[in-house]
Amino acid sequence: MSRGGYSAGLLLFRRADGGLEVLLGHMGGPFFARRDAGAWTVPKGEYDPEEPAWEAARREFQEELGLPPPDGEAVPLGEVRQAGGKIVTVWAVEADLDPGSVDPGTFTMEWPPRSGRTQEFPELDRVAWFGLERAREVIVTAQTAFLDRLAEHSA
Repeated sequence: MSRGGYSAGLLLFRRADGGLEVLLGHMGGPFFARRDAGAWTVPKGEYDPEEPAWEAARREFQEELGLPPPDGEAVPLGEVRQAGGKIVTVWAVEADLDPGSVDPGTFTMEWPPRSGRTQEFPELDRVAWFGLERAREVIVTAQTAFLDRLAEHSA
């Protein structure tokens, strides 16, 4: 995992009978395989500071989920600094998406460690809709601020 840097992403949300729901992705790879709490994230990815964050968020959505980013009003949710120092900038977009239609991008890493073998893993190994309360239980801790900001915006 890299320290510092910049990531941008899109948080899809929809209105359901029980209130707002958000689309989160479970981080792929062996480090998160058996984890639930803290292993779900806004679909996002790293970008170079010269690239506009909004363009990076849309590009990363496509790379992470294998689907074009949805059209619709983009609600800026600002940025947070995660525990490792990474600055994450997110926009919320109201849209519906079938998690079964996701075709995630992949990354390659040496696994097992020091084995000399590389394996390919999905960026996100599953994607699901969560009500805000459940989302707060599973999302990367720093990203709970995005859920709070979305709830304030939608109140």
